[in-house]
Amino acid sequence: MDNGDIEGGGGLEDEFHINPSGRKYRPVVAHDPAVLEMSSISPGSSSSNHQSNLKKIIAGGSTQAKTSTNTDGVNDNSKNGSEREHKLELFGFDSLVNILGLKSMTGEQVAAPSSPRDGEDGSTSFDRDRPRPNDLKLGTMMGVFIPCLQNILGIIYYIRFSWIVGMAGIGESLVLVAFCGLCTFLTGISLSAIATNGAMKGGGPYYLIGRALGPEIGVSIGLCFFLGNAVAGALYVLGAVETFLKAVPAAGIFKETITKVNGTDIPHPIQSPSSHDLQIYGIVVTIILCFIVFGGVKMINRVAPAFLIPVLFSLFCIFIGIFLTKKDYPADGITGLSLESFKENWSSDYQFTNNAGIPDPEGKVYWNFNALVGLFFPAVTGIMAGSNRSASLKDTQRSIPIGTLAATLTTTVLYLVSVLFFGALATREKLLTDRLLTATIAWPFPAIIYIGIILSTLGAALQSMTGAPRLLAAIANDDILPILNYFKVADGQEPYIATLFTAFLCVGCVIIGNLDLVTPTVTMFLLLCYMGVNLSCFLLDLLDAPSWRPRWNFHHWSLSLLGASLCIVIMFLISWSFTVVSLALASLIYYYVSIKGKAGDWGDGFKSAYFQLALRSLRSLGANQVHPKNWYPIPLVFCRPWGKLPENVPCHPKLADFANCMKKKGRGMSIFVSILDGDYHEHAEDAKAACKQLSTYIDYKRCEGVAEIVVAPNMSEGFRGIVQTMGLGNLKPNIVVMRYPEIWRRENLKEIPATFVGIINDCIVANKAVVIVKGLDEWPNEYQMQYGTIDLYWIVRDGGLMLLLSQLLRTKKSFENCKIQVFCIAEEDSDAEELKADVKKFLYDLRMQAEVIVISMKSWDAQIEGGSQQDEWLESLTAAQQRIAGYLAEKKRSVQGDGDELMADGKPVVVNEQQVEKFLYTTLKLNSTILRYSRMAAVVLVSLPPPPVNQPAYFYMEYMDLLVENVPRLLIVRGYRRDVVTLFT
Repeated sequence: MDNGDIEGGGGLEDEFHINPSGRKYRPVVAHDPAVLEMSSISPGSSSSNHQSNLKKIIAGGSTQAKTSTNTDGVNDNSKNGSEREHKLELFGFDSLVNILGLKSMTGEQVAAPSSPRDGEDGSTSFDRDRPRPNDLKLGTMMGVFIPCLQNILGIIYYIRFSWIVGMAGIGESLVLVAFCGLCTFLTGISLSAIATNGAMKGGGPYYLIGRALGPEIGVSIGLCFFLGNAVAGALYVLGAVETFLKAVPAAGIFKETITKVNGTDIPHPIQSPSSHDLQIYGIVVTIILCFIVFGGVKMINRVAPAFLIPVLFSLFCIFIGIFLTKKDYPADGITGLSLESFKENWSSDYQFTNNAGIPDPEGKVYWNFNALVGLFFPAVTGIMAGSNRSASLKDTQRSIPIGTLAATLTTTVLYLVSVLFFGALATREKLLTDRLLTATIAWPFPAIIYIGIILSTLGAALQSMTGAPRLLAAIANDDILPILNYFKVADGQEPYIATLFTAFLCVGCVIIGNLDLVTPTVTMFLLLCYMGVNLSCFLLDLLDAPSWRPRWNFHHWSLSLLGASLCIVIMFLISWSFTVVSLALASLIYYYVSIKGKAGDWGDGFKSAYFQLALRSLRSLGANQVHPKNWYPIPLVFCRPWGKLPENVPCHPKLADFANCMKKKGRGMSIFVSILDGDYHEHAEDAKAACKQLSTYIDYKRCEGVAEIVVAPNMSEGFRGIVQTMGLGNLKPNIVVMRYPEIWRRENLKEIPATFVGIINDCIVANKAVVIVKGLDEWPNEYQMQYGTIDLYWIVRDGGLMLLLSQLLRTKKSFENCKIQVFCIAEEDSDAEELKADVKKFLYDLRMQAEVIVISMKSWDAQIEGGSQQDEWLESLTAAQQRIAGYLAEKKRSVQGDGDELMADGKPVVVNEQQVEKFLYTTLKLNSTILRYSRMAAVVLVSLPPPPVNQPAYFYMEYMDLLVENVPRLLIVRGYRRDVVTLFT
């Protein structure tokens, strides 16, 4: 395209509606023709079509976008409808796909993955989970406020609240209500912050906690919350049955319990329902509710609003009755709103009661403030009802915070006002003995309260038995625990198995038959859930990751921490034994999930905390050298093989085993790298697949490390880039580990010498230590016990790396029975004893146990000249000399006519035959010494000689072959310009 194409047709301003006169942008909507056309255009269309279309868009004006033909003059209608040219082709097709993807992220078209398993399939249909036009979306009032109000106001208020006021007194009752209300209010703030930080899926608080604290904590608290909901269902059933038996005493099958009140002016019997009646009727009601739940959640949701009307009407009747009461009307003990009664009931009167809560001097239950917290706290729960219905809300970001906190404040104010009214309404004796005082004072007759209590508690029981199975199914569908696979359900289906299991738990709790013994269990599980919500918000608020952008701005990490602390305090106030049991249960579930659960990354807060901690630690380390006391080996394991790998694995199995041997008790990190030859743009996807395969193999071999794949034109270029850039700060790899290329001569791989020598030179220039493993196929795994010695031929100063490696080897189970021998070379016999003493003192100061053996140069020479294997060594030396002479002759023939300069490995070289002979003889002597003293050694460590300057790489490979010949297991080590061990504390 030339400049004329760009400047013609009115310019880009007309096409993109950029006009200085102030013309507005036209918004892009889902049904926009450009969106529909671009989503239908294949990315594989020819470049000529693209160029032609782009010219037409720019040169033809805005009218060209409406009617156009293709480059061949064929009408687009003959293909897939009318494919009209669009204005945004310059940006490619991905831009519009992302527009549709953004719509899917909001839940309008595509459901975002709710668990790691949901993201496995990359093919996503835009029609999946698309909302239907007739779907009912609820607002703040009906979707959040009313459900929360219905769940919070329940059985405790009707049949226990006046009794609590009589036991604790007005003063402590106000403290009790404020204390519990503050806990739920702070939890509501945390819930509002988390719920407005993104779209919510099924599972309610389990979903929020799991995505904030990780799947292990999410599942453990989610299962406890499920148990709390299941037990709460039994609580509501027992409350409804007890109210029914109190209203209709004739319905009782067994004899009622009769208790006389101590200290009354006129002793009269107090009747309470038999526990056996509670059990029988409770089981029957639970079974009936189970059948109703099997009918489907739609039927329950249609009936649920009707349960709220009796509750509101009964509250109206209670408060009307309060103002209409008079002294001893409508029953004895009623004083009406009296200041005298208010003063008498201000203080507490804790005492013994029987199991039914009736005061009894010989009772076994003693009530105090802590016990009343456990009894009353379920009356302030239910704040999760709105978040559980997030899928049915028009605007979750607005409805959940406003509705939840409004319901919490409304009920807290109602409780505070009720404390004042009940305390001034009746004598303490009446408050403690009349379990249904609300029905006694209700206007116009008590039956309204009985009906209201029964309907409200049955409605709450239905909600619990409906929500608990779906919570269990949501946990099972996340596919974290295999044992929960029985409770999985497909989308849109009812969780029948989970419902049966919930009903079974409810029946078990109903058999207990005691409301006051069931409520602490519910309290513990709910407090665990609230604590998880507060801790989630605390962690996310404290970390303040870029993704943490809740719409609810009235939150702070200190409030969440206070809310979590209140949950812990309330748990221990209620019962330290119940607290320990509930925490132990959650810990056991957490441990079981961490062992048996499937790993998944949900982007939880702990991963963000680890990331920030790693960054802070990296910055604190700085770029200066690490002190030798804090030095850890960070091996760069070069997986690129010299030949084929066994069983087509991405890394030699024994190389991974050796990398583990370089760590003490698994501490440290290894970096496994491999190089893929070729062009990066062509092999980028192959590199990703290879990296994933290598990472999986590292995990399989239980190596703590990371995998990296680099695409480069060749191995030398790739390794040079790796050794320069791999790592950050002081976390850069300090040791390069690779296999010795034993096959280069056997397979006649002539390119290996230059590559091998280049890698060693790159390590020297980059100041990296080098460990080359010879005999890798024979390297033992962790279960193969080794006996003998670990022999070190300490020739050059390497900063103590060779000594440290020998000590690290001995920490492994396979080498723990081996002893260390250190061989040193003395130039004169007279220096041998002094050198031995110095090395022993040095090793003693290093806290290393080893035997020191000194070999003099004279005995070394005598060993070659008069040894029994002289002929074999001379044969090896002669063979090496002949191969070098043949290599030189071949190189000289190749440069004839091009000058006298000898070229090798792409650079000029200088051959000093005397120096070559000296190097060959030196490596031969060292090899003979190793074979003499270390034939039975488990492993031998020897210093790596640097490649000679201006010599061909082929010569260096000949030296190395002479050095390692006939040594079955050898580590060739070269340190770098720093100490890795120290004598000082």
